[in-house]
Amino acid sequence: MIKALVVRKEGEAKPVAAVEEISLDQLPEAEVTVAVDYSTVNYKDGLCIGPGGGLVRNYPHIPGIDFAGTVESSADPRYKPGDKVVLTGWRVGEAHWGGYAQKARVRADWLVPLPEGLSTRQAMAVGTAGLTAMLAVMALEDHGLAPGHGPVLVTGAAGGVGSVATAILARLGHEVAAVTGRPDTAEYLTSLGATRIVAREELTEVTKRPLESETWAGCVDAVAGPMLGRVLKQMKYGTSVAAVGLAGGAAIDGALITPFILRGVNLLGIDSVLQPYANRLRAWERIAKDLPMDKLEAMVQPATLSDLPGLGRDILKGQVRGRVVVDVNA
Repeated sequence: MIKALVVRKEGEAKPVAAVEEISLDQLPEAEVTVAVDYSTVNYKDGLCIGPGGGLVRNYPHIPGIDFAGTVESSADPRYKPGDKVVLTGWRVGEAHWGGYAQKARVRADWLVPLPEGLSTRQAMAVGTAGLTAMLAVMALEDHGLAPGHGPVLVTGAAGGVGSVATAILARLGHEVAAVTGRPDTAEYLTSLGATRIVAREELTEVTKRPLESETWAGCVDAVAGPMLGRVLKQMKYGTSVAAVGLAGGAAIDGALITPFILRGVNLLGIDSVLQPYANRLRAWERIAKDLPMDKLEAMVQPATLSDLPGLGRDILKGQVRGRVVVDVNA
């Protein structure tokens, strides 16, 4: 028997999440069984845990869109017992049972070998949010961003993606401007390497001007909505915005096509769910190299399976700072 956070739904009642014991033979059929060490908490996890049901279609369900642990058995030659692995994306934790359990059974194609130099705990301090942040930084670099080009804006900077993006960009030598709606996070963001704190209110007003002063050399945007519309007008010529989230809404309010045509601005969509294996591997190797581990540790909030229902509610309200690391065996 293993412990797991199981979400159940009876009839028309709202889903309820609770820690239960389940048997191994209840796990889905797949090639690789992993003894999970750690998972984490993402916005999607909040949607799957919460009473709204969110992304889950079939119950009972085990959420957890990412995990890290040790291969226990494998029918695929790419992995053998004892291998350390990481899983993010592929709709695990949404359509497939995920990482909020002491063991998980998944397809080999969904796994990535744990990069040398990273522990399973550190990998989940990174998690889907950190992987997304690294993919965003890599996309900006691939489109010309380099240190010295000017300040790089990070919106939603105190969240999971924003925290890791801030630390990575600062480590790489960029001047980082961190946007937050919570003044109490300013010291935290400065400790990650932000050189400027931008109040959210400065960027949420919708303006009619087609362009504003050229300010930002790049942007990692986790918010969208009116803020993204405003940021696009402030981008320098030929620069890029990596869009990773839509906490402020799916529409880009107040945006015109002007920045794209008159300034050659690029809007880069960042997806971590179906990211090809080679790029996942590249991103994880960059994380092991370019993410300062002391900064990573400063982001960590420890948790256990029993903490997850509350954390799921909190992250949907924007009340989770940094990265939550869930010890599924505690």
